[in-house]
This record gives sequence, C-alpha cells and structure tokens, in this order.
Amino acid sequence: MTKRRITAAALTALVLGAGVAAGTGTAEAGERPRTDLRSILQRDADALLPYGAPGVLVGLDTARGDLSVRSGYGDVAARTPVPWNAKFRVGSYTKTFVSATLLQLVGEGRLSLDDRVERWLPGVVRGNGNDGRAITVRQLLQHTSGLPDYVQGMPWLFNQADFEANRYRTVTADEAVRLAMAFPPNFPPGTSWSYSNTNYALAGMIIERVTGHTWQQEVRARIIRPLGLHDTYTPDTSPVIPPPHAVGYERFPGPGATPEDPQYGEPIDATELNPSWGGAAGAIISTPDDGNRFLRALLSGRVLKPAQLAEMRRTVPTNPEFQQNWPGARYGLGLMWIPNSCGGSWSHGGDIHGFRTRNGATPDGSRSVMVTINSDSLKPAPGVPAPTKDITIDLIDHALCAK
Repeated sequence: MTKRRITAAALTALVLGAGVAAGTGTAEAGERPRTDLRSILQRDADALLPYGAPGVLVGLDTARGDLSVRSGYGDVAARTPVPWNAKFRVGSYTKTFVSATLLQLVGEGRLSLDDRVERWLPGVVRGNGNDGRAITVRQLLQHTSGLPDYVQGMPWLFNQADFEANRYRTVTADEAVRLAMAFPPNFPPGTSWSYSNTNYALAGMIIERVTGHTWQQEVRARIIRPLGLHDTYTPDTSPVIPPPHAVGYERFPGPGATPEDPQYGEPIDATELNPSWGGAAGAIISTPDDGNRFLRALLSGRVLKPAQLAEMRRTVPTNPEFQQNWPGARYGLGLMWIPNSCGGSWSHGGDIHGFRTRNGATPDGSRSVMVTINSDSLKPAPGVPAPTKDITIDLIDHALCAK
C-alpha cells in the first residue's frame, strides 16, 4: 500500500511450475502450533501461486509457538525457494513504524495530534488549494488530510523504461511534497478519507523538525533497537536488500492497459532500487520474525502509552477502493482494522516494486502473522478468475482465528 497502481493484478505463468517448492513448511522451536494449522496455512500459501505469486513466505507467531510455511520460488530462474528468514521491502508497513514513533513524541508532550502542519512545517504545504494551516497531524496519520499523493508526479514508477532509467534516483521528502503540491486536494481536510503517501512524507519531516533527527534515526532508537529487531533496516538511498532475500519481480502495464487488464509485459528483477522515493511512507526492510515482533509489541502495549495506543486504534471508514480489497476496513493512525471470522485484526500491508507485504494481529497482540510475496504486480494464470478481494485475506483469517 505504498505504490498507487493502475490495477491490483499480478505476476505470471512463469511461476506455475513453482509447485516443486510447495509443501515445505516448518515449525520453529518451542511448543508447536497444531499440525492441522500448519497444513491449512501451507494449503493457503500454495493457493496464492495461481494468482501470480512467484513465491510466498508466511510467518505466524502464537503463544503456542511460531510456525513458518513457504511456497513457490524466491528465484524463478534458479528454481529455489524463498529463504526462511528472507528480508524484504515492507512498503507501507513502514507507516506503522513512523506513526508509532510520532505518537511516542505526542506521549512525551513534544507535540499534539491537533497541531496544525503549518506549526512544524511553515509554508511547506501550500499551492493549488493545499494548505497546511488547515491540516492537523492527526489527519496526516489517518489519511483524512485530503492531500494528493505525490506518486502522481512520479510517472517513472509505473513505466518499465522510465523505471529502469530512474531506479537509483534519489528523491527527498521535500521534493516529494513539492510534487504533490502541483495537484489539488482530494477533499477539504477532515471531510473524507483517501490514502496518500504525502501524509507520511510530512509525518517524517515533522519527526525531524521536533527531534532534530531523521525519521530513520528516531525509528531505530525508539522501536528497532528496544525491540531487538536485528533484521529491520531504515535505508536512506541504499538500493540493496541485505541477504538472504528473494528476487523481487515487477511487471509494468503495456500498450492499451486498463484497470481491468494491465496488459503486463514480462517481469524484470526489481530487487535493487533506491527507496528514498518511498521514504517515511514505505522504505523499511524487515523479516517475518521482526515484522511480527513489532506488531505484537505494539498491540500488547509495549511501544506506546495507553492514551496514544487508543488514539492509534481510533478508526474512520475507508474509501470504496480499500473496501473492495478489504471489506469493512477502517483506518486508525497507521493501522487498519479488518473484520474477520473471529471479530477482526489490526494490520498494515505494503506494496513496492518487487514485494507485497500483508499482515494481521489479534487485538491483544497474542497472535500475529506476516505474509510476503516477491512481486506486487500479480497476474492470474490463464483460466484463473481475477480475485474479488485481497488474495491473502483467507490465509490471514485462518492464521489468526484457528483455535
């Protein structure tokens, strides 16, 4: 949920032979989760391949122990599986880290959620009807600011030739926000909801203005180091993912592309890219273990004070685009509430070139699941109907709700 795309479709028939690597699930040390749950999650992971997933890695943390399954290929050409503790770009799951960091500052009394953006970034949000004097910090974190998404001004993200020419390009947060200001707002602040990466570029800038440190430094000091997230990184401009990792595959829309049929070309290796364009909206790299550890710690009250955690979980309805993929989804401050068969879960997924991240945790943080797919441009195999909702919903539901 970082990259706004023409469509939510997919990667390719190149992976239809990936069943060789399927069925290779494992449970970690400690008290074992139920064998039938492992079988269910393996089946669910295998079921993602026909939708165009090259490879899938699932990590589940529960009070009964941890469990991992994988399916398909981390490297299609080499026909090797996704590494068990693969590092991957988490895309917009970054927003949860950034929101929690900013909310810690709120809890320390260093700023208020009701502060206007103008107070901290004077003159930055201006132009074409955008006005930081009318937008609060809360509205940034909740995507109710109405601000346009800066990726509208980055067409090179969605065209193969331009992406390959610009994949190592550095984009600062200031530059990203200036690009956004070329477009009018989606609605007056506080009157509706629309997902915009610009909101979190500004949140990162506010963290720096309040603390004197970059958002990356503050996330490392406040979340990554205290929680022992040893395989989580906040890259600035470095294009590499530390090993081990899967190959991140990306397809781009072809001539005559429509939202219903993007006319995808052949996949390219998009593993390396300068993530600065994602910044505080989507640059973090992590693993299933670390991603689960953070989400469980957050929801169990080990990251934020009770008042700030309550604010984070105060939600508003999302728009029809989100409702199509996640029926009934509501958005808090860097967290989504998604109804499921046992009530609901807290989540924040992410999409960025080469990687799709999905997750979910029980309200008390006692159980958490991370799903990574090494492509965010999925294309169902011939004869496979296009999905009517996010393809990981059933897997996450089973992971969190099975007794």
